[in-house]
Amino acid sequence: MPQFTAKVYKGKENFDDAFFIRKTVFMDEQGFFDEFDDIDSYSFHVVVYDADKPIGCGRIFPENDNAHLGRIAVLKEYRKQGIGHIIMEKLEQAARENLEFNKYELSAQKRAIGFYKSVGYKEIGEMYLDEGYPHITMVKGK
Repeated sequence: MPQFTAKVYKGKENFDDAFFIRKTVFMDEQGFFDEFDDIDSYSFHVVVYDADKPIGCGRIFPENDNAHLGRIAVLKEYRKQGIGHIIMEKLEQAARENLEFNKYELSAQKRAIGFYKSVGYKEIGEMYLDEGYPHITMVKGK
C-alpha cells in the first residue's frame, strides 16, 4: 500500500508541485482557464506526495472571518484513495495553526458536493456558475 505524505507551504514556496497538479486537473482535464491568481502568493498550500511525486493539493487563505479553502485537486489516477481527505485535514489544520480560524468556507463544484459533505461541509445559498461550471458555497465550523 502506498505511503502518502502531506506538506504545507507558505505562498510560492515550492509552488511548482501545486502548479503541476492544478494545471493538470483544472486546466487540462476540466477546461478551466482562470486557474492562477495573486491569492497564491499569500495562501498556505498543501501538497500530497506519493514518494516524491506530487499527486494532490489545495490552498487556504483568510477571507473575512473565515478560512477559505480552494483549488483542491487530486490527479485522476489517485482519486478514491483518501487523498482528498488528507488534503482537507491538512488545510483545516493549517487554518487553525497559522490563521487561527475554526470556520471554513469553500466554493464546491457540483460534482464534488458529496465529497465535501463527507468531511462535514454544508451547502449554503444557491448554485452559481464559475467559468460555466455549477458551484455552490459550502461551510464548516463555528
